[in-house]
Order: sequence, then structure tokens, then C-alpha cells
Amino acid sequence: MSDISVVTEIKKMSPVEEKFILHWGEMGVRWGINRTVAQIHALLFIAPKPMNAEEICEELGVARSNVSNSLKELQNWKIVKVVHVMGDRRDHFESMKDVWELFRVVLDERKRREIDPTLEILRDCIAQAEKDKETSEYTEQRLRELQGFFETTNSWYEQVRKLPVSALTRFLKLGDKAVKLLGLGG
Repeated sequence: MSDISVVTEIKKMSPVEEKFILHWGEMGVRWGINRTVAQIHALLFIAPKPMNAEEICEELGVARSNVSNSLKELQNWKIVKVVHVMGDRRDHFESMKDVWELFRVVLDERKRREIDPTLEILRDCIAQAEKDKETSEYTEQRLRELQGFFETTNSWYEQVRKLPVSALTRFLKLGDKAVKLLGLGG
């Protein structure tokens, strides 16, 4: 029985690839995402084939433990998945490639992690404010306005979320035409 060894060749990153990955890492920080998590996502997004953790470490110059934790986070976000490569026992990873579906998944996760808990707290605060006399009417009114904003945007999101990608792209490309048609322009 012969030992089959898989040779993986890592090509040197181009300046454009490096620029994109570094920028995506910086944007990730601005969005509240760990820089390495965002950089790994960027690398996998532009990678033509799935990569294993060692390849990711080598490409980005990042510690193996950092890569492992980052890959778990990306899998929790459901934008990176494990795939298997014939003849290689290691796990390989690939990013979701459809940008529209990627956008939807990220929005779904942000809604679940940020908007839903905020709405729950707002509802709770308003219910509590209605019962106590310590909360000023002004504060209660501000909370109600904020809740109304979140409820409206949440409802809009739920409606848009149901649209097929083709309808969503047409809808978003309307832009100024829709504003003019509705008589909303200034």
C-alpha cells in the first residue's frame, strides 16, 4: 500500500488580491467584525477553489489557532462551509460565492443578532415605562419612536427578503426612477 501525499501549491497573492483582502479586513473592523475573520472571508471569497486551514495560515501569515477560531465564526455566520477534497483528509473551506445570497445571509444574521434583541428590549422598556411613574413621558415617547422605526424597517426587510434575487436586483436598480414615480423627489 502506497502513501498518497497531496501536494498543494499556493500561488503568491497578487497586489490586487492583497489590497482587497486588507481592505475587507479594515471594513470588517468598522462593521464590528474581527479583522482576521474578515480577511479570511475575503481570501475564501476570491479563492478559485476551497482552501484548508494550513493554506489560509500560509497565505495570510496568521496563527493556526486564529484561523481555526475565525473559520468557526464564519461558519456560525453561515457564509463559509466545510467541503471535502478527494484524496485529502483535511477539511477545506469555501465562501458563499453568490454576492446577493451572501448579502441576504449577512443581513439575516445581523438582524437576528442586533435588531431582534433591540426590538425585544424596546418592547420591554416601553411596557415597563407604562407601568411605572419614574420614566418620563419624553423618554417613553423617544422609545416609542425608536421602536416604530425598528418595526417599520423590520417589516420592510421581511417583505424584501421574500423577493427572488431577480426581482430584488430589478427593484434596487430602479433607484431614482422609483423615487420620481412615487413623487418623493425634492
